[in-house]
Order: sequence, then structure tokens, then C-alpha cells
Amino acid sequence: MRSRSLFTIVVLLAGLVLTGCSADSRTTITFFQFKPEAQQYFQQLAAQFEQANPDIRVVVDNPADPETALRTRLVKNDVPDVMTLNANGTFGEFASARIFRDFRDDPVLGNVNPAYLSVIGNLGAGSKGEVNGVPFAANASGLLYNEELFKQNGVEVPTTFDELIAAAEKFKAAGITPFYGMLADAWTAQSPLAPLSAQLQPADFFQQRFEGATTFADGWRSTADELAQLYKYTQPDPLSKGYEDGTAAFARGESAMLLLGSYAVPQIRNGKPGFTIGSMALPATNDPAKTTLVSGVDVVITASRDGAHPAESGKFIDFLMGEKVMQDYCKAQVAIPTLKGLSNDDPALSGVQSFIESGRIVGFTDHQFIQAIPLSALLQEFLIGGGEDTFLRKLDSDWDKVAKRRTWGLGAVIAS
Repeated sequence: MRSRSLFTIVVLLAGLVLTGCSADSRTTITFFQFKPEAQQYFQQLAAQFEQANPDIRVVVDNPADPETALRTRLVKNDVPDVMTLNANGTFGEFASARIFRDFRDDPVLGNVNPAYLSVIGNLGAGSKGEVNGVPFAANASGLLYNEELFKQNGVEVPTTFDELIAAAEKFKAAGITPFYGMLADAWTAQSPLAPLSAQLQPADFFQQRFEGATTFADGWRSTADELAQLYKYTQPDPLSKGYEDGTAAFARGESAMLLLGSYAVPQIRNGKPGFTIGSMALPATNDPAKTTLVSGVDVVITASRDGAHPAESGKFIDFLMGEKVMQDYCKAQVAIPTLKGLSNDDPALSGVQSFIESGRIVGFTDHQFIQAIPLSALLQEFLIGGGEDTFLRKLDSDWDKVAKRRTWGLGAVIAS
């Protein structure tokens, strides 16, 4: 009797397990999400989507080290169905490797600002004409400043490079640190590098560089010179301070300006600043008409090229690209919506809004680099005392070593 009872229990339990398994007949798609500060937001969106689409299950993956995690998945041929990524050199590298879907004929792009399609197109594509991602949110990388300190010291917002240096001199004379250096996090030097190089290099510089028709020593000398000038106006020993130190110090009013973009505003506001955060495009020349705003695609949505569930993935992407979803995200993250007709009225973006509206924007030049080229480390070495010639020579050498092995990003578009 005892054995029969145990057998009956086992059978019943097995039946319950089988019933539970068969009850969930939904199609499951994986959603790879790279933004640590937006994990909860995207988790909530996935739940909302599931509620509206009861036949689809969304499994959200928020890895601690997104790029490494995605590379590991790619090696195992385990490409997520839907992904949010930063539109940088790695995105261009993967796009060039034909990992991502071609969206060029997808209606989801119909209302996207063409300027941002150009930005991601210049990073790389599976072949000429492909659009391998859907721009979701952009940022503005110019220069942040303390509006109250500017008013108190009678400093106008500079519109030329000479005016910017004059403003730095005036703050320095008043005992105020002009720029807070954060070189312990070497990537922070890439933020001012991008607008300087975008305005000072020839328009087709990277096309020429991929073709071997120019060098950084030829095309980036003025960029390196101006970058070094800006870092003469930081606090002593910028190598000892990182991103969190700098944003906290700026929030405390310890510097007049910060060489970072809009993506840093939420972090600064965590420090409860007692002033208004202003923004401006960083001028690299003495002709205001030549000033452009670096506005990269901070979040691009894409999908597996050969995913098992293209219809369900497409439906989820359509949901993510909804106006309210985008507007709510951009408001929380102080980001720029990529859909025509949408804007962000956050005061921290008002200083660059005219550039966005008029389309005077360019992508991040440093996004043409992939991890194999140690741009941030070379910048760090240069800005703590390394020579300009050495920096440019090493940059050319490292670029050429990688370019000999493979073509990526914009280079792959040119070669195809």
C-alpha cells in the first residue's frame, strides 16, 4: 500500500510539472539590455508588452559587462532576439559582421530623424545601404557649465575657442577651477576629443584614414593641441579623479565647467546641485558658423539577423519605439528623442536645442575606434605629460596594426 501511495504521488507530481510546462505556450524572445541605470524601466516595459501581447514572453538580460557578455554569446552563436546597445565602434564592428537585421525597408524607421540614421550608418553596416539598427535615444556631447558661476563672474557663454580659453582664464584668476579633470577614468578624455576632432579634421578624414590616404599625425594635430590646452585648466592631478569624483565635485560647485555631455546630467543631479546645469556645443574654431554639436545615438535598438522569431521581435521593437515610451525614457535620462516632432525641454538641453533642431549635428568621431585600438589609454598618457608627436605616432601605429588584420565600421562600408 505504501509503495502504491508513493507511486501515485510521483505520478501526480509529474502530471503537475507537465501541465505547468504545457500551459506556457507563449513564444519566448530574449531582450539584451545594456543600460544599467535603465534596467528597471526596461523590465517594466517588457511586462507591459507581455500584458498587451499574452502570446509573447520577453526574457530580459541585463549583464554587468554588456560588451563582453554579448561577445561571449556571439561566439556561442547565441544572438539575442532584440538588443539595446550603445551606437559605438563595437556596434559598427558587429553590424559589419552581419550580426544585425537590415531595417532599411522597415516602417519603424519612417518617423526617425534622418540625421541619426546617418550617425549609425557611418559606424558600419552589413553591406552598402543597410540600416542595422533603430535609433532610440541620442545624447549631446558638448560642454556642461554652472549657470550661476557664469553669471556671478560675468562670463558669457563662449561661441569660439578663443572665448572658451578666455573664460577659463577668467575663472582661474578668480580661484575657480575651470574644468574638472577625471583622467582616472581615461574614457572621459574622449568626450572633448569628439567635438574638437569633428570640427578640425577634414570632412572625409576617416574615409581617407581607412584607405590609408592620411594619418592622425596629419589630420589630428590641431585637435591634439586644443585638447592639451583645455586640460591645462583642470584641478591639480586630474589622474587621481574619475567620473564619479568629477560629477560630484561639479555638483558641489567646485568647477565652472565639465567636459562631458548630457549623459552625465542624471549623475550630477544625484549630488543635488544648488545651481542650474547649462549646456553648450564645444567650439573648436573661431568661426561660430562652423561649430557643430556632437550628438551620438546613446541607445540603438536592433535585432538578430537570423533570429528564430522575427515577427515577435519586430512587434516588440515597434512597441519600444512608441512615442510615450521614448518620451518617458528621454525625460528620465536627460536624453534626446530620435523621432521627428519629439523634443526634451529639460533645462540642461536648452543650450544645444537649436543645433538639434537645425540638424547641425555630427556623430562621435571616437566611435570609429574599436577596443583593439587603445584610444582612451593613449589620450590619458598624452594628457598627463606625454608628447603630442608621441601620441599621434602611437595612435597611427595602433590603428594600422588593427587595420591590417580586418576592416570594420566605416571601413567595411567603403570596402563593400
